Amino acid sequence: MNTESLLIAKGTEEIRLLPRMANRHGLITGATGTGKTVSLQVLAENFSRIGVPVFMADVKGDLSGVSRPGTETPKIGERLDKLGLRPFEFAGKPVVFWDIFGDQGHPVRTTISDMGPLLLSRLFNLSETQSGVLSLVFKVADDNGLLLLDSKDLRAMLQYCGDHADDFQTEYGRISPASIGAIQRSLLDLETQGGDRLFGEPALNLADFIQTDSQGRGVINILAADRLMLQPKTYATFLLWMLAELYENMPEVGDLEKPKLVFFFDEAHLLFTDAPAVLLQKIEQIVRLIRSKGVGVYFVTQNPLDVPDIALGQLGNRIQHALRAFTPRDQKAVRAAATTFRANPKLDVEKTITELGVGEALVSFLDEKGRPGIVERAFILPPRSQIGPISADERRRIIGSSVLYGHYERQIDRESAYEHLKEKARQAEEAAARAARSPIPTGYPQGPSYEPPRAPRPVGRPRDTFVESVGKSVARSLATSAGRQIIRGLLGSILGGQRR
Repeated sequence: MNTESLLIAKGTEEIRLLPRMANRHGLITGATGTGKTVSLQVLAENFSRIGVPVFMADVKGDLSGVSRPGTETPKIGERLDKLGLRPFEFAGKPVVFWDIFGDQGHPVRTTISDMGPLLLSRLFNLSETQSGVLSLVFKVADDNGLLLLDSKDLRAMLQYCGDHADDFQTEYGRISPASIGAIQRSLLDLETQGGDRLFGEPALNLADFIQTDSQGRGVINILAADRLMLQPKTYATFLLWMLAELYENMPEVGDLEKPKLVFFFDEAHLLFTDAPAVLLQKIEQIVRLIRSKGVGVYFVTQNPLDVPDIALGQLGNRIQHALRAFTPRDQKAVRAAATTFRANPKLDVEKTITELGVGEALVSFLDEKGRPGIVERAFILPPRSQIGPISADERRRIIGSSVLYGHYERQIDRESAYEHLKEKARQAEEAAARAARSPIPTGYPQGPSYEPPRAPRPVGRPRDTFVESVGKSVARSLATSAGRQIIRGLLGSILGGQRR
């Protein structure tokens, strides 16, 4: 088992990250253009080299180069000479590309049911009242075995619950038609932006992230996020869902010699911006407990103040690039960043943060006893892989040669709420048509005002079931596919309950 320490930076001495402490999470911060992306790339390369799979979102579109060996440029050569790193071997790493839109990687999806009302409420930017109504809609669907896989399933349930709000008031509480309308509009907005591609099957199997290649190197999973970042809440919500699913599904493993997976959350401020208190509590719970599942989480953001204290305290490994102190908030961020490091008597940390050059950082990693190391000023090592993106043809070749190619590309539309209700609606319409074609019984008066008496309901026949009622209500808006067990995870459940 390769568990050697990872050389990440070098100043007056080498600064190494211990693999057995890598699941204690980390933070990479710094202003735009100071070298955060290179730090992320160097960390990912090192994890891959020792057999640890990595997930990272490519928000700028320039991380695909990790798949190819780098080349020596004058600037890189100068850095190698300065740090005494020769000989230096360039190398690419095994990569799998993913893309919600399916253009720059394997399509990646989840289901409406798995996402759950809590995350969907944030995705739709719903008010507290509207979030409550969405939770009631999920409860109605769950109680009646109607699985919500894609957006058309959710739309059908919203329509039905809106049409029959009075019928559900006693059992479930008031379902406001205005709130139903607001949720429908949010769903429509998501669809017009292409965000509905996030929902459907086959849903992402997170075990596909945790792979090594034939040489024992960890696979680096790269989510194309340059287009996704145009919808920042979709980006943040989906990555949070992945974290929650990892926490829910991976077994407890305790302290390992190296992580089973390292998850980089770039543009981390989007995760916390405008998040309600209940969601912040869930995030803190996941970050605090997921390390026992062998998962390390590294937040990447410009300002350390972007990360709430409840999460910041869990991030033991720190790389701090330069910050600017132009405004009062900037100055506060500099002071806050300085106080989070273990003091170095030889270094004025607060002053140094504003003086760091590109590729230079203040670095502190946990030692073998889990204590923060004394902060050091150092240069991050150059990546061994290519800096910058690969060509579109190279990306297509890597996607086409992946062992996963063909599985996620073929979308499945199994029977769920939408299709099930369509079939019930069809049966109801056929029954009505047959009744209309029946001959009028003899012995009754005829005439334009004549209406034959209704046949009495057979003894013991119950009234229309819920599904029959739904089918009649949404007959004009539904079209077809066998349900599955309704499951939800930590954030997918209505009340944070267990899967069932």
